[in-house]
Amino acid sequence: MSHAKLDIVVRPAIQSDLNTVVGFNAAMALETEGKTLDMELLTKGVSAVLVQDGLGFYLMAEIEGRPVGQLLITTEWSDWRNGYFWWIQSVYVDAEYRRQGVYRALNSHVHSEARRRGDVCGIRLYVERNNHVAQQVYSSLDMHRSHYDLFEIDFVL
Repeated sequence: MSHAKLDIVVRPAIQSDLNTVVGFNAAMALETEGKTLDMELLTKGVSAVLVQDGLGFYLMAEIEGRPVGQLLITTEWSDWRNGYFWWIQSVYVDAEYRRQGVYRALNSHVHSEARRRGDVCGIRLYVERNNHVAQQVYSSLDMHRSHYDLFEIDFVL
């Protein structure tokens, strides 16, 4: 779909966004990792973020009232910096609206909100090694590859 300059509105997600966020997360997992998520577990996980303080928050990008993208912010305390790292997770932009500035609007909102709060020392994210398109997008937005590698034990998936 070709668009002129889109009016992209970024806002915090609310409880009524539950089904949209769940759908976007399921689509993202399938598209980027070839994983089909357990929808009941996913719904509980998204709902927890939407109703419990301290787990994080979702941001929704809308065009003409229609949700077209999202991301999740979770936090990590840095004792070295006496501040929080914001982790960008669960990034998804509806395929019809990609390359139209949706992620850029979400990212810009995250940066300005992080600076406004004053207790955020940095912004981090992880990206699939083979997702070169996403890596190029993040690089174009002045994010740099970290000198850390990620290790994990996943007890659920």
